[in-house]
Amino acid sequence: MAKDLFGNEIIEDVLLRDKFIEPPFSVLDARSGNWQRRKREWMRIGIKSEIGRDSVVINMDTKSKKNNSTKYVSIFDPALCEVLYHWFVPGNGTILDPFAGGSVRGIVANYLGYKYTGIDIRQEQIDSNREQGLEILEVNNQPNWYVGDSNEVLNNFNKEFDFVFSCPPYSDLEVYSDLKGDISNMIYIDFMKAYEEIIAKSCNLLKSGGYACFVVGEVRDKKGNYIGFVPDTINAFRKCGMNYYNEGILLNAIASASMRANGNMKTQKLVKVHQNIIVFKKP
Repeated sequence: MAKDLFGNEIIEDVLLRDKFIEPPFSVLDARSGNWQRRKREWMRIGIKSEIGRDSVVINMDTKSKKNNSTKYVSIFDPALCEVLYHWFVPGNGTILDPFAGGSVRGIVANYLGYKYTGIDIRQEQIDSNREQGLEILEVNNQPNWYVGDSNEVLNNFNKEFDFVFSCPPYSDLEVYSDLKGDISNMIYIDFMKAYEEIIAKSCNLLKSGGYACFVVGEVRDKKGNYIGFVPDTINAFRKCGMNYYNEGILLNAIASASMRANGNMKTQKLVKVHQNIIVFKKP
């Protein structure tokens, strides 16, 4: 039994996990043993979200762009999907993802009994997602993945959804393609214009009283300053009439952060080891 600084036994509140999977606090710790166990269980079913993303360009060094050759591509955490679906989606609910990317959010959703609709501009990514879906899920329980620019595809949707959920491009941190309509290859002013339009169209399809959740993080400009992507995202939702309802922090595993710390602190930049979970409610 764990003890506090004064030698008293720490009694864990397992009932919160029984009911909510993770305690519904504003900080979610992806480094914990319970979280990592659930993540391993999800990966065991065969999710391979990195497939279909070979052409992604990573702009790790925003000043010189010298590190574009890195092979690291961000992979969405399936354990986070499980928690957020459990908290914000009604049973058998419908989920809209305007920046679908890899297969994780779709496969986890349908595996848990929800109905997921995702849009991504890259044909190779959607082909990969569909292939994984058929390997993991029953043939009559497949996510609906659409190929195309969400700004156009969403114009043809006429159904309502229970939940809008996505992890959008963090400006040009990861450039997914050179396709027209891919906001990851746009300059920031054009990025924000298209981004706000996609958010507005997605929220227009959200049921009254429904929630929208984006997982986002800050990125730096070419001078090394944060661009304010998180507050810009909040403002985009507010512009289309959504209420800013919850905000949380996802603590990520340290991984390579320790190795990057010395380099970062040469210019007094803290190593980022968290993402922002921002939740909105439709009136």
